[in-house]
Amino acid sequence: MERYNVIRNKNPREILLLKSFPCAWGKCTFCDYINDNSKEEEEMVPFNSQILSRVTGELGVLEVINSGSCFELPKATLEEIRNVIREKQIQRLFFESHWMYRHKLKEMRDFMGIPITYKIGVETFDNEFRERYLNKHADFKTPEEVAEYFDSPCIMVGMKGQTREMIDYDVRMVKEHFQLGTINVFTNNTTQIKKDPELVEWFIHTYAWLNEDPAIEVLYENTDFGVGD
Repeated sequence: MERYNVIRNKNPREILLLKSFPCAWGKCTFCDYINDNSKEEEEMVPFNSQILSRVTGELGVLEVINSGSCFELPKATLEEIRNVIREKQIQRLFFESHWMYRHKLKEMRDFMGIPITYKIGVETFDNEFRERYLNKHADFKTPEEVAEYFDSPCIMVGMKGQTREMIDYDVRMVKEHFQLGTINVFTNNTTQIKKDPELVEWFIHTYAWLNEDPAIEVLYENTDFGVGD
């Protein structure tokens, strides 16, 4: 599994995939990324150290992701990220967090000492689909609520049960309420949620213009950031 890459097109940055403790929610019906989590802190910390040692600081921007929220990274790893930020003169950090941690975002910003762009896995702004079908456990009702705390929502498209209208609405809400966003085309995995090939084909054709939008990153495969497997 690749855990380090340099993104040079939109929002240039170094990106790392680290190991963390299990996701505090861990019940989303579409997600099997929790298989990368661990409860063995004494193994995770040196493992993460090896990956962090690859950071050069060449772009001044670093994204750190894990199979869950940044708050589930070991404390020693968070301290090491802070050290890397100082040593490599990182000016901005990208982190991802679940909605449940929204009141802790400032605490992490203060700890790291630099601006943090927070991503959140919204998946969809259709509340019924997100909560009853995807079991996301994120009880916000509007995009405006999310924008009060987070900078960059991650939207998922191409699942069976999803509609074109839902995707149209999600893309419009991302563009209207956020400066940045990520759109993930769903990939079949070990869960019961399945890809809708016709919907994916429609999305790729209809929203081809997003490929030229500097504010939106579209991941046609879940490894398009160059990390994971």
